[in-house]
Parts: sequence; structure tokens; C-alpha cells
Amino acid sequence: MTQNIELVSKELQIKPKQVQEVISLSDEGNTVPFIARYRKEQTGGLDEEQIRAILTRWEYMNALDKRKEEVVRLIEEQGKLTDELSEAIEASTKLQEVEDIYRPYKQKRRTRATIAKERGLEPFATWIMSFPKEGDLHAQATTYVNEEKEVGTAEDAIAGAQDIIAEMVADDPDIRKQVRQMTWRDGMLVSERKPKSEDEKGTFEMYYEYGEKVAKIVPHRILAVNRGESEDVLKVKVEPPIDRIQTWMEKQVLKGTYTIVADAVKGAIADGYKRLLQPSIERDIRGELNEKAEEHAIEIFSENLRNLLLQPPLKGRVVLGVDPAFRTGCKLAVVDDTGKMLHVSVIYPTAPWNKTAEAKKVVIDLVQKHGVKMIAIGNGTASRETEQFIADVLKETTDVYYLIVNEAGASVYSASKLAKEEFPDLQVEERSAVSIARRLQDPLAELVKIDPKSVGVGQYQHDVTQSKLGDSLTFVVETVVNRVGVNVNTASSSLLQYVAGLSKTVATNIVKRREEEGKFVSRKELKKIPRLGAKTYEQAIGFMRINDGKEILDRTAIHPESYDVTHALLQHLSLTKEQIGSEEAKAALEAIDIREMATTLETGEPTLRDIVQALIQPGRDPRDDIQKPLLKQDVLSLSDLEKGMELQGTVRNVVDFGAFVDIGVKQDGLVHISKLANRFVKHPMDIVSVGDVVTVWVDGVDEQKGRVSLTMKQPSDQ
Repeated sequence: MTQNIELVSKELQIKPKQVQEVISLSDEGNTVPFIARYRKEQTGGLDEEQIRAILTRWEYMNALDKRKEEVVRLIEEQGKLTDELSEAIEASTKLQEVEDIYRPYKQKRRTRATIAKERGLEPFATWIMSFPKEGDLHAQATTYVNEEKEVGTAEDAIAGAQDIIAEMVADDPDIRKQVRQMTWRDGMLVSERKPKSEDEKGTFEMYYEYGEKVAKIVPHRILAVNRGESEDVLKVKVEPPIDRIQTWMEKQVLKGTYTIVADAVKGAIADGYKRLLQPSIERDIRGELNEKAEEHAIEIFSENLRNLLLQPPLKGRVVLGVDPAFRTGCKLAVVDDTGKMLHVSVIYPTAPWNKTAEAKKVVIDLVQKHGVKMIAIGNGTASRETEQFIADVLKETTDVYYLIVNEAGASVYSASKLAKEEFPDLQVEERSAVSIARRLQDPLAELVKIDPKSVGVGQYQHDVTQSKLGDSLTFVVETVVNRVGVNVNTASSSLLQYVAGLSKTVATNIVKRREEEGKFVSRKELKKIPRLGAKTYEQAIGFMRINDGKEILDRTAIHPESYDVTHALLQHLSLTKEQIGSEEAKAALEAIDIREMATTLETGEPTLRDIVQALIQPGRDPRDDIQKPLLKQDVLSLSDLEKGMELQGTVRNVVDFGAFVDIGVKQDGLVHISKLANRFVKHPMDIVSVGDVVTVWVDGVDEQKGRVSLTMKQPSDQ
């Protein structure tokens, strides 16, 4: 155990004591958000990502230990375990290394080598591998000719012995390790178009004749060639430095020794490499490349999702949601400042109906009747035509703005069981309009109702292992929900089930109790919820807020376990709970010496620091610190754009090669990675994030293809 803690510590550059504390806390049933927020003294202030990394590596090390024990047992059962083998297995730090050591002892299906052994040729192979300096290979082979064992000639005997040697060399763990490294370092990943393959749009044209060093190929190109291969357009393979590898293998095996069997051994090495080792190493390399690309793609998706979920809510506003369409009309939904649906209807302002005047009257009436301040337009089919219509309508109103909302996943939600339960009397499209309106009011509360994979901020998300992607995205949602906190009197069960420690059942029970008996007035009341035991309460309660209850501290991120310390702090400063959040309290709290006060109150400095911050800003939402979305009153078309034109836009997606920015025309414009800054940019995420409002300049317009290229470099700087 100690050795594994040291290994995890070294790999992640985190102190062994911190690693040990995280593992112990996790073993006690504590969740990652709880450990990150309320056990900072033990962990030294590690965040959720660091804690998750520790637990992931710890799980891997435990799996590695189990596999080591199993391999030792399996080799021992064959009577072939030596001290040297035991030490090599114990010293392995990767599963791949353990499997390489076990490979020669693994029970194989019948191979050419096993058939040769059945024919009595193993002693002959052993003689060859003794590298005799004298004698005659052919004469020695003749002694193994046996018609009954199907060894008809000396050549058959030599070929069989070479099969045994080929497998022995290919299974040698040291050789495999070095060949794998040489292939990774100097091999090429090459692709070519398959004859008669279909690629009408030329999606994979770049890869019809393509080659790049294995060690240098970037993740999105790995996934691109993989997709081309899976769609039967491309043939993909790894081309290793064959001659160099075979020369090195010969030196390793023969060690420069003069022997009469040199040619036979070299032939066996060449066959073992080309027939057995090269294909196996290619599979390993492709697997490693895919894993690297998957991890990167999942990381990009996760970061984009995090930024999307953290988009600031536009609180306290009545919103009109618009789900655009042509033939079936635009669905409208008005929701009040709490998200409650007030109205649904449909208008037909676009082709083929073009009932613009009627539609305009409906919108203006709704704006006036309900006091609408914001209009949220989905970005799907007919979005820009609908936007133009809304922009024209707003010229006849005042103080009403609109925003294009990414509606990815809205249709998934609208057809879901959850949406049917929430709005049983609405059509699917009407539910979409409600969802679009609510996404503007509180993106987090609405987006948690949708499978994270459906929110439209990924890259090659369908080409990665879905279980890994799902786990990572769920972790992101949990992290964000718990950082923001949840109003237990308004939260849906979809939102509550992401709170640390809460299951879907408990979340449902909370909502049911609220609906039957009214609002919660104290955190303590949650202890009575069925299936919400003491441990669950401990894990979850700090992340749940009661904004208008009996206890003022219940509206903060302060955990009830720290209420006594908080009361003592307030008493020490001669403050009452009613003064929390006031300028007087803020001044007193900011003036204290944290270290000195922590000693006085016998509590940890990190915990006290969090308590003080919560008392200074009791209702603080971390999303309030993020740039507000770009509100609009007018619309642009592609024909309005000119090279060099300066615009404000919202980043919709960040990928390896750049960022897609919504500038108010039909298609999002692309800022290529080379155009993001006046310096080298390693990755677009170093410069922009989903939801950022950025200044861009038009770099080029292709009206025929509907493409806009943008730059974030001022034209004078280019």
C-alpha cells in the first residue's frame, strides 16, 4: 500500500500524506465534492480534479496489484516461477509490462510453434539457440526427420525449429518493450483511400495519402483517420522502421556471437517480427494512440461542458422561448421569473406560410401582457429567419432583447419521460420552447435534465468509448452543481440527484415531500426524508440551500457541522446573524487575522476562510463572476459582412483546431488556432472558453458554402 501511495504521489506531484488522506476519506464513504469542499484540512486544499485523479490512479494501482498476484499464481502453477520472474513482475508499474512478462507462459491456441513442439522439435530449437560454432545444421536437422510426426525432411525440421524460435523471440518481454518504443518513436501512421470507397463530400480527402510520425500525430487527426477507417473510406496502418528494428533484434539475440546457425536464427527473427511481433505491436500502438486521443477528446468535451454549465443565469426576468421551424411553425412559450410556464402557442412567420403580420401581433401582445424582457431563440432549423423576424418586431418595442440559445439536446429532453411528466399536456415542440426559455434563465438547472453527451459542445464524441465519456461528463456536472449549490425549494429532481451523496430515489423523495407539505424552512427537516440517512445528510447538506428559512446560515455554503464555529466567530466580532451580508459585517470579517482566529476558535484555517467568505457574500453564486451573455436587438446576414469588419460574438464550441463563434449570421464563424492571438497558441482553450464574449474581425466570407472565417488578431496587427 505504501509503495502504491508513493507511486501515485510521484506521478501526480502531490504529497504522499495528501494522497493517503484522500484514499482514507474515500474509503470512509465520502464523495469527491464533499472531500474537496469540507475536508480541506486533511487534503491540503486539493480540488475535485486532483482528488479524482488520485482515486483513478489508486484504482488502477489496485487492479495492477491484483493482476500481478494472478500472473504469479498462474506461472507458479506451471512450475516455472523463478525469483527473477517474481522480481520483474513486482517491479512492473504498468499492466502492459505485466502482460508482456506473462505472455510466454500464457496458454495459447495451437500455433506453428506449438505444432513444432508436438512434433518433437523443441530440443532442436534449443540446440540452435545454443549458437554452436561447429557442426552442420542440415546434418543435425536430419536426426529429427520423423514421418510419423510429419517431419518429412531436414528442411521441415529446420522450419519447425525456426517457428519455435520466432515465437520465443516475439514473446520476450524486453524485446517487445524496446520494439514498442522504437515503433512509437520512429514509426509512421499512414492512411490511404480504399479503392472504390465512397466519400462524396470529400470529408477524408486530407487523409487519402497521408503519413505522420506516431509520436507527433495530434489527437483530432487520430480520431479523424479512425472514423475514415470505420466508414470504410480509409486503410490505416502503422509503418515501423522495419530494417532498423530487425538489425537491433539480431544484435540482441545473437549478441555478435559467431555461429554456424546465424542465417537460420536471423530468418527466425525476421519471421517472428513480421508475422507475430509487428502485428501485435501495431495493435498495441493503435490502442495507445486511440486511448490518448480519447482522453484528449473527453477532456475537451468536459471543459466545454463545464464552461457551458457555468454560464451566468439571467435571473428575475420573464422570458419568451422560441423554438423555430418552417412548415410546422415557431412554437412559443412564456415562463415567469421562476421558470413557471405561463403560456404556449404557435406562429407562422416564415416560409411557406409567411404570416408575418399575425405573428408580429402575437409576439407584441405576449411581450406586453406578461412583461417579457428577454426572448430566447433556439439555434436549430429556421433560426436565422426567425431571428430576423424577432429583430424586426423588437424595433416596435423598448427594453426587450433577444439571444440565440444553443438548443442542442432540447429535442432529447422534450421527448423524454421527465418532460412528459413535467408537461403532460404539451406537444414535444412546445416543451422544447419552454426548455429554450429556461436555458436562458438558468442554464445549469435546465441542462442537467439532458444526457450530457447531447449538449453539443464536443468533438468526435461519438468516436470515443461512451462509458468513459459518460463518467467524465457526469463528474463535470456533479462538480459544477456542487460548486454552485442548489436551492432545495426550487430544484428539480434532475438537479438534486447531482448533489453529492444523493441518489435519484432520494432526490425524488425530496421533491415529493416539498410538493406534499410545502417549502422546507430548515436544513434539519431534510433528515426526515426517506432513504436520506446520516452519512447522506453529511455529504449533501452543505450543497443544499434554503434561502428563506428560519436559519440564516442555511442559505450559505457553510456546513451545519461548522455552525457552532460560525456562531462563535460572530460572537467574537460582536455581530448578530441578522447582520450577515451587511457592509458592517463585511468590514469586520475582512479585518480578522485568519491564522490567529483559527487558533482562537480551534478550527482549521481553510474551513475558517470558507466560513468568512460565505458570511461576506451569503447568497453568492460563482456564476455571477462570469461574463454575461451578449444581448441583441438586431441581426446580420452573410451579405452584410466585409473583410476587416469588427464584431462581438459568443464562443459556442472550442475544438483542437480553433473556436466557433456566433456572430449573428446563419453559421458560426471559425477562428482558426493560428488566428486566436499574436503569439503561438498551443491549444485554443488557452485563449477562449465556451460562453466567452469575444471581439473578432471578419477574415473571409464564402457565401456559396455559408462559411465565415474570423480572426481575433486586430487587422493592423496581422
